[in-house]
This record gives sequence, C-alpha cells and structure tokens, in this order.
Amino acid sequence: MVRFASLLCAPVLALVIAGPVLAAPSLDPASMPAGTYVLDQKHASLNARVRHMGLSNYTMRFRKVDAHFTYDPKDPMASKVEVSVDVNSMDTGNQQFGPKFAKDFLGGDRYPTATFVSTGFQQLTPTSGVMTGDLTLKGVTRPVELSVTFDGYASGIVAGQRAGFSATGRIHREDFGVTFLVPGIIGDDVDLDIEVEFTKT
Repeated sequence: MVRFASLLCAPVLALVIAGPVLAAPSLDPASMPAGTYVLDQKHASLNARVRHMGLSNYTMRFRKVDAHFTYDPKDPMASKVEVSVDVNSMDTGNQQFGPKFAKDFLGGDRYPTATFVSTGFQQLTPTSGVMTGDLTLKGVTRPVELSVTFDGYASGIVAGQRAGFSATGRIHREDFGVTFLVPGIIGDDVDLDIEVEFTKT
C-alpha cells in the first residue's frame, strides 16, 4: 500500500513542481522585479557574420561574454546595460586560424576586451525597441544601435528569476580601424546576432 501511494503521489508532485517551471514566460516587462540582472553565460551567444569574397556569410562566435544591467519597472528607460567581450575567444570553427584572426582582425594581443555601454533606449512596441550605446573595439569607441526584443520573464524552481532578450545590429569594422583584408576578400559590414538570458541577483 505504501509503495502504491508513493507511485500515485510521484506524478502529482511532478506536476506541482513543473507547473511554475513550465509556465509560459510573461511578455510584460513590468512583470520583472527591480534589481540587478547578470548574464547567464551558459545561455548566451554572440555571433558575428561577414561576407567572404561575396560568396557567403561567414559566421564567428565569441565564447566569453559577460554582461549585467539594472532594472526598475517604474522607470524601465533608465536601465543601463554593460557588456564585455573577450575578443580572443573568437571561435571561427577552425582552431588553427581562430587565434590568428582574433589578433589580425581585432588586435586581440593589444586590445583583448571589447565593451558596450548603453546610452539610451527607444521603445517601439511593448516588447521591442532600439538600444543605443558606445562600442569600444580595438581601442576605438563609436556609437552603435541594436534592435532589441524582450523575449520574456519567467520565475520558478528551476528558472529562478530570469529574463531573455534577442538583439541584432550592424557595425562597419573599418570605423573601428579593423581593416585587415578589406576590401574584396572580407566585407566591411559585420552583422551581430545576440541571444541572452539574465538572472536576477
């Protein structure tokens, strides 16, 4: 009888636990509590794409990214995002050329860290907008724009207090003194594709 009761209770308990974990994220930014949010580096990706000889969009990923932001639902436009990227963590898919590209393209030996600090946000829809900020790359700082989408906020036993965002943007690498193999072989435009999750501290 005890074993039967245990077997009966197990799926009920699983449903109770899974309920808050599997609930659909809220798409209302106001549902996020105020505080500081830090990047979950296990659930973050920063990809960069450039044209290669006009034939393909060559994609690289930066493996070491850190970020945090402050948030207050009463004044969401005052949120400030700070990001740092280890440029030497560039993954080209080729272990032989990855470190060389980081050095030749981004001056990774002299400027190992790229940073982004937000300066403003223009809301376009309840869940999207344009973030402006200063990007410092290879020792040069330039203003950039990112199209940002709020993918939702969730809380639960497994999720904790977690928010997700997607962002895209385009920079011109020559603006930052990144002129290796320009023009002709590798394009000047660099398309950024960002997927991130943050957890509340």
